[in-house]
Amino acid sequence: MAIKETVIEIPEEFERLFDTDWREAAIYGGRFSLKSHTVARYLLIRARMAKTRILCAREYQISIAESSHQLLSDLIKFYELWDFKITDKSITNTQTGSEFIFKGLHHNEQSIKSIEGIDIAWVEEAQTITQNSIEILTPTVRKDNSQIIYTYNRLLEDDPVHVRLVIEGRPNTLKINVNYDIALKYGWMPDVIRLEMESDKENRPTLYKVKWLGEPSSVEGRIFKDWQMIEVIPHEAKKIGRGLDFGYSVDPTACTDIYEYNGGYILDELIYRKGMSNSEIATALKEGDILTVADSAEPKSIDELKAYGITIVPAEKGKDSVLHGIQLMQDLRISVTARSQNLWQEYSRLMWDRDKNGVWLQRPENGNDHAIDGVRYYLQRHLKKNVNDTKEFYDNLKMRKFGYRFASPKSKPRAGLR
Repeated sequence: MAIKETVIEIPEEFERLFDTDWREAAIYGGRFSLKSHTVARYLLIRARMAKTRILCAREYQISIAESSHQLLSDLIKFYELWDFKITDKSITNTQTGSEFIFKGLHHNEQSIKSIEGIDIAWVEEAQTITQNSIEILTPTVRKDNSQIIYTYNRLLEDDPVHVRLVIEGRPNTLKINVNYDIALKYGWMPDVIRLEMESDKENRPTLYKVKWLGEPSSVEGRIFKDWQMIEVIPHEAKKIGRGLDFGYSVDPTACTDIYEYNGGYILDELIYRKGMSNSEIATALKEGDILTVADSAEPKSIDELKAYGITIVPAEKGKDSVLHGIQLMQDLRISVTARSQNLWQEYSRLMWDRDKNGVWLQRPENGNDHAIDGVRYYLQRHLKKNVNDTKEFYDNLKMRKFGYRFASPKSKPRAGLR
């Protein structure tokens, strides 16, 4: 049976992907720059042209749901590419014999090294890939004319993949830097996303640069510092509760397990996903059920989770409770498990907001703190702080690690605040 002719549109900015004169490709930029969707389309085209073995990897992949399997499956269905066979763990082309393999790189060295005959490797969310994983992957993809594609939003100035391919540079490297303007150019940005972008650009310029222009987070202005990443949770650590922030279509539902250990706290990501129903959330929380403190702005969802048998209470909120909770967390010793990549990215990117003149404001930037909000809900309750009593808090609230105070709406800008 002949393969059905199908038109799959690829933005001209990605045309060089079809060339064979590059070994590694760095495709990076901000949100809604079409990076992942375009690479996925390109790989489906390649898989239909000739037999191709494709490794789809990311640093952490605990389950197939955390891979690019869903994106590829959605595109196959959208374009009605019925020459592909989709199973729970693999995708193959029945006409050419092409196959997609899905793997996590972290602590998976022997499994990765054992894969033979890779034509193309695609590393998604490559801002989280470690130098060790890069050094394992590169010689594994060793077939003649094989290629490696990294797609990522920059996280920090020294992200290993960006240092390797862009800052230091490697021979025969393809570099494609794209942002949301490419989606506007082709008319592929939904109005709801465009309005979000325009709001961030107008009201949250620092967040706009990180989120939409793909700039790395700077040290200056970061709310939290000195958190540690750990590989495993010590046996002696005691799980004390969970923090839950609700989301659905625009924002993810985020839930984090919280442990006490050696005078500090360990955070372990349990849920971080969009489109979750309350029944799905309940299923995830039932395993090892323990007290969950959730966003009190969703009383209906909290009642539904209670009906499913979940031990859950609403967060205590009050005037300026967000700032109070931030100060509380700044004084704690906090570690994050290595698999909690979404939580770690929030930690790395959560910034104090600024006004249009660059003056620091008494609030965090909005929109990049879903898991951290959940953690804050739980810890404020656990540590029994009075979230309404903020006089002492304001008397002492300083950008302590920057050496100056916040500007208030009534104060005049002073030297050093910009």
